[in-house]
Order: sequence, then C-alpha cells, then structure tokens
Amino acid sequence: MGKPTGFMEFDRLSEASLPVADRLANYNEFVLHLTDDQAKTQGARCMDCGVPFCTSGCPVNNIIPDWNDLVFRGNWRAALDVLHSTNNFPEFTGRLCPAPCEAACTLNINNDAVGIKSIEHAIIDKGWENGWVVPQVPAQKTGKKVAVVGSGPAGMACAQQLARAGHDVTVFEKNSRIGGLMRYGIPDFKMEKSHIDRRVAQMEAEGVTFKTSTFIGSECEAGVNNMAVATISPEALLAQFDAVVLSGGAETPRDLPVPGRELSGIYNAMQFLPQQNRVNAGDVLPEQLRATGKHVVVIGGGDTGSDCVGTSNRHGALSVTQIEVMPRAPEQENKPLTWPNWPLKLRTSSSHEEGCNRDWAIATKEFVGSNGKLEKIRAVRVEWQAGKMIEIASSEFELKADLVFLAMGFVSPVQKVLEAFGVEKDARGNIKANTDDYRTSVERVFTAGDMRRGQSLIVWAIREGRQCARSVDEFLMGSSVLPR
Repeated sequence: MGKPTGFMEFDRLSEASLPVADRLANYNEFVLHLTDDQAKTQGARCMDCGVPFCTSGCPVNNIIPDWNDLVFRGNWRAALDVLHSTNNFPEFTGRLCPAPCEAACTLNINNDAVGIKSIEHAIIDKGWENGWVVPQVPAQKTGKKVAVVGSGPAGMACAQQLARAGHDVTVFEKNSRIGGLMRYGIPDFKMEKSHIDRRVAQMEAEGVTFKTSTFIGSECEAGVNNMAVATISPEALLAQFDAVVLSGGAETPRDLPVPGRELSGIYNAMQFLPQQNRVNAGDVLPEQLRATGKHVVVIGGGDTGSDCVGTSNRHGALSVTQIEVMPRAPEQENKPLTWPNWPLKLRTSSSHEEGCNRDWAIATKEFVGSNGKLEKIRAVRVEWQAGKMIEIASSEFELKADLVFLAMGFVSPVQKVLEAFGVEKDARGNIKANTDDYRTSVERVFTAGDMRRGQSLIVWAIREGRQCARSVDEFLMGSSVLPR
C-alpha cells in the first residue's frame, strides 16, 4: 500500500466530461481520463486489502491493488504489464465496463469506492500514447490451425491468446468490419472504433488472420445488413481447421408482441444503433433510420436503451422518453445487504444527462397509428406484488411517439449458426458447454462468450475468450501455458 492513510485523506474523483452542448454536436468520445497526478492520488485511496474483493468482483480477476500501487509510485509501464496479464483489452473495459470491481471494493462498504475503472482507463491510454502496447509474436509456431467464428470481445480475446501460443488463427466475421456487437452496438461517443482498429493491427502482427463479410453456417440468402457475404459451411470449416471456436454475440432481440406491433416506426434497437456507427465509419446509407424532428420513445431501461437515447439526441429528436416495466430503483443501494455483490440502484447514464424523460413501472398495451404509421403508445402503470406484475386500475395513459425503439435485451445467439453446427443447446437457446473446457457436444468445436452464457458484459466475454483459448490449446497440444 503506497499510502496507508490515503483512503482517509483523499476523496474519490470521477473522470471529467465535456459539456453537453459540445458532445451533442458530434459522435466523439467526451470522457477525459485522469491526469497523472489525479490517477496517483486515486491510486493512493486503495487500501491493498488482505482479501481484495475487487479482484474477485472483476470477471477477469484483474490484479487491481497491484496496479493501483504501481500508479501511485509512478511506475506506469509495470502497471500496464500487470493490467495486461489478466485483460487483453483494457481500453474496452476502461470505457464500457460497469465496474463490478468498484461495487466489491472494501472501501465501498461505508465510503466511496476506489475509482478503479478511471485508473484502468488512464493506464491503458498512457500505454498507447507511449508506444508500450506492441505485438507479442510467438517464438515458434505449432502448425495447428484454429477458426474463431465471431469477432466480438470473446472472439478477439480467444484469437489473441491462441496466436500468442503459436497457433495459426483465423477470425471469421459476417459484417464488413471487425468488432461484432462491440463495433456495431456500442455508439462511438462511448467508444470510438479506432480502439478496435489498433488492436486488430496488433493481432495481425501477431499472426491472426481476419476474414470479414463471411458467414459461417447455412446459406445466408439475404446477406448481412444488405451487404453481400460469402458463406462457409461448418463441414468445410472443420475440414480446414483443427478446432473451431463459436464466439458470436447474443443477437436475437426480445420483442414486444402487442397490438399495433406491425405499424411503421417501431424498431429493435439493433436496427437503429448500427446504422449510425456505419455512417460514422464512412458507409453511405441513403435510407438511414433517423430520429431528427421526431418524438422518440425507448422501451427498456438498460444500457442499450440509454444508447438509443444518446443517439436520438444527437440526431436532434424533438423529445426522448425512456420507459421501463420494472419499478424505479432506489437512489442508494442497501450496502450492508448487497456488498460485495452488484447492487440494485438507480443508474443515470451520460445519455440521460443529455436530455431524457424517464419513467418506470409502465407496461405497453398497444401501439396506435393510422395509415400504417405509428402515432402514439397506449400504456398502463403497474405495480409488482410477490414477483407478479399487476396493472393499476384507471392508470392508462398515452404517449406521443413517432419512433419507438425496443431495447429490452437479447434472448439468444443467431440460431442459424447453432443449427448448422448441430450443437446441443440449453433451455435458453444458447450453446450448452461448461466453463471447465468450453467444449460443445460436437467434436473439435468450442464456444465462449454470449453464445454460451447469453447476453452479458464485455468483461465476461473477455474472460470466457481467454479461458476457452486455454482449453483449445490443451486440446491441441496436451497441455497449455496460457492463463485461465
């Protein structure tokens, strides 16, 4: 512990953000990482606990007290090495992770948690700025070939680990760019895609081959996002590679089948968000779905809904309303009851701060419109009793809506891929596999990330990708030096 009394002397300092008016004018990132001195002070707040609950709260088990201390002492290069020892892509998690490590921080019991995420963000940004993030080319090749299907964080982490073990790795992505849902589902103002691009360049230098616009499975007749793709069958893939890893995202959205669902103006969030990312990347979309001058209602209170809010505001929506079927969470969690677990509490995102009407405990009854076009939503207020939703009598009301975005989560991965491989599925429609070896029911086929565990966090995807890589390496070589 660099400063034993640091947690008593220094307050938590959150990262600064650009003013709302400035950030609404573009799609650039607006969160500013800590200065060296600020990061040092925040690192001093870490108590170097005998039992570091932050580490166990982190899905990749980041060795947080160590790099907090190294930052406090100004040893940034060593801090980066410690950070990279458990996390392939801290620039992703340092921007996008909700930080369960901070919820588990011992200081969080009766004080403000250590700003772990902000320190991680500062470490990796300094690493890139100083040229410390370089390719790790294997000393020798194994001659084994591995195919990774899906280029999100699970697929990228798995591919990088396997390449560093000396295997020839090819990553297949059905879209025209690498990154999966991380590229197309996360708005640029939360994470600019240049961060993905430079990791791809690093991985290519390490020997990873990326093949885009390639669908693995049965024939993909309509293409992907109206773009032509090549199709490779599972049989052909298994004939070319010694092992295959299925690491796609959970892309099947939860729908809302109420009367009027067929009206024009109702879209799943992932019909909306990827389009803006594509335009930002230079694609031309003549019929881009835009919220400009419209009354927007977002149904669903999670991160995806928040992303729809932020994007709609940047389009210049007349109004943005986000509704949620669950009751409003408390402003402050019951720490003695929940610590060190992830707490239930009200979370206000940067997109909410930019302008949004929020309401809770609302169920959508009907979409209403004329001439096939949406005009309003008919809804009712609800309360929850013994886990059951009950409508409140005489509480029906209407919301004006030109556009509705359904952001209620995702139920399963693309079933076409699972069915083409013939893998056994669990009750939720995900691939059935355990976390001991990540093997599917099909010989030489492994799985990791959302395809195995369902919709989850980027940090969980990285963990599963890393652990799956070790299992694949053990399968191919009989043993592995890769960490779990």
